Amino acid sequence: MAKGPFSLAAADVERLIRLLAKLPGLGPRSARRVALHLIQQKETVMRPLAEALADAAEAVGVCSRCGNIDTADPCEICADPRRDPASICVVEQVGDLWALERASAFRGRYHVLGGVLSALDGVTPEDLNIETLIPRAAEADVTEIILATNATVDGQTTAHYLTERLEGCGVTITRLARGVPVGGELDYLDDGTLITAFASRKGV
Repeated sequence: MAKGPFSLAAADVERLIRLLAKLPGLGPRSARRVALHLIQQKETVMRPLAEALADAAEAVGVCSRCGNIDTADPCEICADPRRDPASICVVEQVGDLWALERASAFRGRYHVLGGVLSALDGVTPEDLNIETLIPRAAEADVTEIILATNATVDGQTTAHYLTERLEGCGVTITRLARGVPVGGELDYLDDGTLITAFASRKGV
């Protein structure tokens, strides 16, 4: 027996809900509310959102130098001659980079690891963007590597590993200090806390 138009529509809506539920912070119930809002605002929200997602999927990629996401490679930050080439700030995720940029706390360049070392989750150094960091740290104009991993157990483990790997590069290695609470994550900190943490960084 062929499905009627209502069944087809319902299947499409359920597919939308399942996809929305995969987004961070959205469970099945929240995804249903978002789906309903999108459907009710089809012309003003849903269609523009669909177009923006399609454009982003086509244009946005990963910077081959630092791991940031942008529509250009190298990304805008790597290509900006006004950024200080002497300092590289190492962060876990692109969201952390965005948080630091939002606070205007740093004017150097970045390196995105793409995660942290985790024995529990089976994340090893080979799973992270570490091997490209070593030659960057050894470049003549680089004098400081700032380890801005989160103040979690895995973040501290990753920072310790990176400190050992960077020892022979001839650069000063610093970590974010006062202002970042233990267990805190950069993307959730206010701008003042981030600025204080950068101003108080110290050698390791």
